[in-house]
Amino acid sequence: MNEKRFHASQAHRLEAPERREWMPPDEIVRALGLRPGDVIADIGAGTGYFALPMALAAGPEGRVYAVDAQAEMLSLLGKKPQSAPSANIELVHAEAEATGLPSACCNCVFLANVWHEFDDRAAVLREVRRLLKPGGRIAILDWRPDVEREAGPPLEHRLRAEDAVTELLAAGFLQVTHTTAGRFSWLVQGLVQALVPGEEPQ
Repeated sequence: MNEKRFHASQAHRLEAPERREWMPPDEIVRALGLRPGDVIADIGAGTGYFALPMALAAGPEGRVYAVDAQAEMLSLLGKKPQSAPSANIELVHAEAEATGLPSACCNCVFLANVWHEFDDRAAVLREVRRLLKPGGRIAILDWRPDVEREAGPPLEHRLRAEDAVTELLAAGFLQVTHTTAGRFSWLVQGLVQALVPGEEPQ
């Protein structure tokens, strides 16, 4: 396992009540501009801290693919009453570079607190582009390196938002923006080019 990866044995930290004070999930979900009926891939979903409110935003006609490389995390998410089989959450055990999801299936791909863990971020971005519908959105949430380490990974593991912006632009994403999020994080978003009338998807 990558030494930077947050291990499932520490999953209880994801449920700590104080986390909602410095990283309010509803604030992040609002920033994504999700609409009823949207399909979202939450890559690195963990125990569902963001997947659950995203499922509410997408509504019964939408869907959240909760993707995680650690089966233990998905097991914890699957045991939550809000993610019972009747909910619009599908658990997917897979790596970020090869999710196994259908091409052009998502309106939004969300990666929270995992960007700094990837050894091959270009490969992850290729997979994200494959998953997104024309006009779809990538959103990357990760830890700021310019704040004191009250929570999160070591400062030397963290990446700058500006570098993520550069990587998204190099991968062909458009309208890339970044902002601070919560107390310790940044949020970078970008779009896949929408089709012009009469154009066929690539």
